[in-house]
Amino acid sequence: MPTVPEAAKASLAQKLTARARTAWPKLTGLDVRYRGQFASVDGELAHGESIKLMRPRYGGSASTWGFALYLAGTDKYEDSILPTGTFAGTPEEALDCARGLYLTAPGI
Repeated sequence: MPTVPEAAKASLAQKLTARARTAWPKLTGLDVRYRGQFASVDGELAHGESIKLMRPRYGGSASTWGFALYLAGTDKYEDSILPTGTFAGTPEEALDCARGLYLTAPGI
């Protein structure tokens, strides 16, 4: 199981933060944590609430990640397929999928 190199961690955080600023302005920030080959990404909302969004999976490339979306109904992360039909893609594509899921929630 590969661990995430520091350069890939920095790249992931930078790409996700840039996408969130432009595509999801209701997020005031992102909290990205790492464990083994996984990152956990939570969104921070203006009123102080934190929501679990997704779990990117490092597979050896800083530009292509697998990912699982957080499903509040089951309180679990589920591997997800991108709209492109693939199981891995850019961090921005993964955040866009999470945004599509959570934009329907009140206040988000």
